[in-house]
Amino acid sequence: MREHTRTNRVLLALLGLVLLGGGLLVLAGGADIYRRWNLTPPAGWPLTTPQDVLIPRADQTRWLDQGWWWPTVIAALILIMLLALWWLLSQARRRRPRKLVVKDTPREAVAVNDHGLRDALTTDLDMLPGVRRAKARFCGPAHRPQARIGLTLDSGSTPGRVLEDVSATVERARRSARWDELPTHVRLGVAPHGPHRVE
Repeated sequence: MREHTRTNRVLLALLGLVLLGGGLLVLAGGADIYRRWNLTPPAGWPLTTPQDVLIPRADQTRWLDQGWWWPTVIAALILIMLLALWWLLSQARRRRPRKLVVKDTPREAVAVNDHGLRDALTTDLDMLPGVRRAKARFCGPAHRPQARIGLTLDSGSTPGRVLEDVSATVERARRSARWDELPTHVRLGVAPHGPHRVE
């Protein structure tokens, strides 16, 4: 999972929990659940009966005669809008292929599209015995990349043997790019198989 995807999920989960909790509290007050079920509302919570409002009229007009009130409100709304717009644009932006630096080339260092290296490594991993499906990608800085590999193994394969083959495949990729090292993270999974019939 890419880092920004994980961050998005955490932020959306937190926002969803806040909205869900607030919505349930508003619903409890509007439906008079606290009185019907003899529940104690949260301390300081304004909505405890159907007649209550979220912001009392006195609080609504408290700061209107202050000179700093409207500039502060407008600045806060603009900031929220800019943050939301930045987040939206960051999601819509397509991920462009990165360039990975290949060392010890006849001339200066050559930058190679990481999609090409990723596809080559994935193809090599797909051909390993015991591997049903492979997916590889590169992350980290261009001059010191890291490999992240996800493997789905056949149900009868031996993980130890597969990892040895993966290590040899990654080593070939490292030597072909002339990198000093290629740290690799491997995630293993087993393909589901149907139930065996016993006679």
